[in-house]
Amino acid sequence: MPPAIPAAADPPRPRFFVGVLAFCGVVVAVMQTLVVPLLPHVPALTGSTPAAASWLVTVTLLTGAVFTPVLGRAGDMYGKRRLLLVSLGVLTAGSVMCASSSHIGVLIAGRALQGAALAVIPLGISVMRDELPPAKVLSSVALMSSTLGIGAAVGLPVAALVVEHFDWHSMFWASAALGVLDIALVLWCVPESPLRSRGRFDAVGALGLSAGLVAVLLAITQGADWGWTSPRTLALLGAAVVIWPLWGAYELRTRSPLVDLRVSARPAVLLTNVAALLIGFAFYANSLVTAQMVQEPKATGYGLGASIVVSGLCLLPGGLAMVALSPVSARISAKYGPKAALALAAAVMTVGYGVRFFTSHSLPLIIAGATVVACGTAIAYSALPALVMRAVPVSETGAANGLNTLMRSVGQACCSAVVAAVLANVTFEAGGHTAPTLHAYLLVFLIAAGAALSALVATLFLPGRATPAPGTVGADRAEGATGRTTAEESA
Repeated sequence: MPPAIPAAADPPRPRFFVGVLAFCGVVVAVMQTLVVPLLPHVPALTGSTPAAASWLVTVTLLTGAVFTPVLGRAGDMYGKRRLLLVSLGVLTAGSVMCASSSHIGVLIAGRALQGAALAVIPLGISVMRDELPPAKVLSSVALMSSTLGIGAAVGLPVAALVVEHFDWHSMFWASAALGVLDIALVLWCVPESPLRSRGRFDAVGALGLSAGLVAVLLAITQGADWGWTSPRTLALLGAAVVIWPLWGAYELRTRSPLVDLRVSARPAVLLTNVAALLIGFAFYANSLVTAQMVQEPKATGYGLGASIVVSGLCLLPGGLAMVALSPVSARISAKYGPKAALALAAAVMTVGYGVRFFTSHSLPLIIAGATVVACGTAIAYSALPALVMRAVPVSETGAANGLNTLMRSVGQACCSAVVAAVLANVTFEAGGHTAPTLHAYLLVFLIAAGAALSALVATLFLPGRATPAPGTVGADRAEGATGRTTAEESA
């Protein structure tokens, strides 16, 4: 085991310490959606094809899905601050690559590195659990988890402004500068946790998980372009069918698994991850559909002909609402339990899509519906890590939160494929070009509402307020100890 990085001085104020980690989370989340407004222009700017340009989003999804649980587990074993700095360094390197080139291959490689930095969010949650007193954990973790949605909501309008008014490379130079700033802030005020899980890093398990995820996510994200019955799609799905059982059997036999499947199979963990997948699906539909819907030309009969910037700004109120609601969610979780908070969130998201279904012709009402869905997402994203931390030992916090974040990403990938399929197949001719019908968008709202409602059902089947297992956050509170003390005793 490598020597631990010397711990930084304890943060002078928990609020500032939490703010630094949350800022890191927002920067990383912004990177996930940064290129979306740029995609239609990428082929002309780089001399590539639309299919190649789509990889700027696909590769980020793939690397984020693969590296989030892997780096989370590595953080548990080798130091969370250490891996947090590695993730931010990878983000910065990827940003510099994208900023300094217009070659599509270099851009895809840079975006791959940016996607790998998604591990910052579960690592930040784990640092908070280790370093903060129990009274501060829920509210701080709620804010850190919500940065996934906040960054997505803020990133779209900011990127749209850059695309319209500046050279597109400038947004990558800006992201590189923010990455350097994040590294400096973490070095200055984030301490390294002394907690370590024992054993060797499960390299075979990491390779198996990576292969299985790449096979499934490639098939999901590229199936519409390749054809769902094409040899490539079927080969990937067939590979996944072979890989996953073999990987699971290996993980059950090894002494230090990358993912503890026995812990993951507990109802408290399994149902939380199922809910995370469904919430990720429902959240992403809101982001994907809103911007595209308001940009549809007025000739469609429902489109508003809005600009890229206006369409991005439609999501900004939702992002601000997510910032405001993260402490509210923490108070709900503290008073009624995170299960109640997640159930409320799923219900709010379902209602939000009901609003969207009946108010698709007015810009203010579209924004209102999107904001209601964002409010539910904020509460859900705040409650999910609290549920995970109540159910897993302190030594597995990074890996468990990484897996939960992964499930949200898988939900987003599935949503992207479903939305693309619906909008591409339910179309009509309007103003001389093919466009999705209004019924296509309404169908997406119904599907997303169904996902949110399914998340509510999964949440209701979660175990109630059982006595927390030793070494979990709930046990820490019951003993009146900090997360650090309890973990040290259990080690």
